[in-house]
Amino acid sequence: MAGILAWFWNERFWLPHNVTWADLKNTEEATFPQAEDLYLAFPLAFCMLMVRLIFERFVAKPCAIALNIQANGPQIAQPNAILEKVFTAITKHPDEKRLEGLSKQLDWDVRSIQRWFRQRRNQEKPSTLKRFCESMWKFSYGLYIFTYGIRFLKKTPWLWNTKHCWYNYPYQPLTPDLHYYYILELSFYWSLMFSQFTDIKRKDFAVMFLHHLVAILLITFSYVNNMARVGTLILCLHDSADALLEAAKMANYAKFQKICDLLFVMFAMVFITTRLGVFPLWCPRMIEVILSLAQMRRTQNLQERTPILRPPPMGPVVPTGISSLALVPWMINSSKPQVPNKVNCLFLEVFNKLQMQFLS
Repeated sequence: MAGILAWFWNERFWLPHNVTWADLKNTEEATFPQAEDLYLAFPLAFCMLMVRLIFERFVAKPCAIALNIQANGPQIAQPNAILEKVFTAITKHPDEKRLEGLSKQLDWDVRSIQRWFRQRRNQEKPSTLKRFCESMWKFSYGLYIFTYGIRFLKKTPWLWNTKHCWYNYPYQPLTPDLHYYYILELSFYWSLMFSQFTDIKRKDFAVMFLHHLVAILLITFSYVNNMARVGTLILCLHDSADALLEAAKMANYAKFQKICDLLFVMFAMVFITTRLGVFPLWCPRMIEVILSLAQMRRTQNLQERTPILRPPPMGPVVPTGISSLALVPWMINSSKPQVPNKVNCLFLEVFNKLQMQFLS
């Protein structure tokens, strides 16, 4: 196991050239992200589940009742042991041949058996009250975390200039606000992972499970690799539309159709603007820096294998064709040159594609 972990956390894969995990240990002068910090997400996820239960019972449910959303479920099917056995063990949608066989066995007409199966299927659907409570919890969290993200990021330089995401990377100190933001997001996705087995069962259960898993992995590795600055930008950008979607669902459950339509239009506009406009046009500028530095590393490796027939230049070597975005301050510090690694070149590209697909 130790050998596998050592291979997985290989410094040449995760960190820039000339940087080791020991260099990112906490000191009296600076604090950096540590893998051990992520253990805090598990008790916080459990606390979130407890807070959710209290919220849904004492806040969301009274709000739903005030909006005349009742907990009455669908009509209960007549108890029948034979049909129940077929429903639970064989099929919930019997074909014509099976319907005719059940009709002869029970001395029921086919239409009555079809009605029984329809009622029995409807029994498994959650009530509108439960749906409303679940959406209200997600709306409340989405509104809070997006508001917090905006308040936090507007004080940071990398919101206004994405090149700051890579200044002095990976020696970027971890601030309490950034740590809180990351751990809270990670805890929420862990809580969704756990609660998915008790929440409303939907057809996209497997897709959502994979979505939560991918989000957890991306948040985890970006934190350990100290790519938290760009991570906060992407998290906030994707949180922008979630609260509007849940608000539209709540209006639909309360049968406020005009408000539902308005909120859904707002959600669609924000979603398209942020994820199909800002996201693909904004993040490639950040990726350009990493890809440019990857080219620098290849050039440096080539120079190390080639005899130098002329005096080395003063300062770092910049390959031709590299954009000025690549001229970030950590490159100027020639005492410890920083060049990217394999995961840095691929991380944001994978992050972008997966988040665009799953955080919707």
